Amino acid sequence: MTKTAFYPGSFDPPTLGHLDIISRGVHLVDHLIIGVGAHPGKNSVFSAAERVNMLERACSNLGDKSGTKISVMTYDKLSVDAVRSSGATIILRGLRNGTDLDYEGQLAGMNRELANDVETVFLLSSAKSRHITATLVRQIASMGGDVSSFVPQALVTEITEKFLSA
Repeated sequence: MTKTAFYPGSFDPPTLGHLDIISRGVHLVDHLIIGVGAHPGKNSVFSAAERVNMLERACSNLGDKSGTKISVMTYDKLSVDAVRSSGATIILRGLRNGTDLDYEGQLAGMNRELANDVETVFLLSSAKSRHITATLVRQIASMGGDVSSFVPQALVTEITEKFLSA
């Protein structure tokens, strides 16, 4: 039986924290689907298509060693509904700290009520990426700061230029 996990998020932009969870998550499942939330009411810096493209490039070889298939898709509904429609049975989430645990625990409980056949699995962020958030990356980039320590090297120029042209 194939084990498929769904890793939902906004990924605006993808960070080394996201890649930390992805690179470790591929060892747990046969297929990891990265779900890029594309919600019309949310003001994202990068379009859904740009985020998908960045994730595809950043994750292109992460599943090779484990033999795990990695897919990237957008969704505009409840995460648990996207999980079900994708065929996944696991929601993969990263935890940076106790605040994340409280919030993610609530989400996991609500998702369990909505879909009791879907299980949430938490991975604790590595110490080297625990402090990284997409919000802080956007703030640093918007003020002309160097984001190269926080995002995949293949994306540094694209992320920096996005804020220079804004």
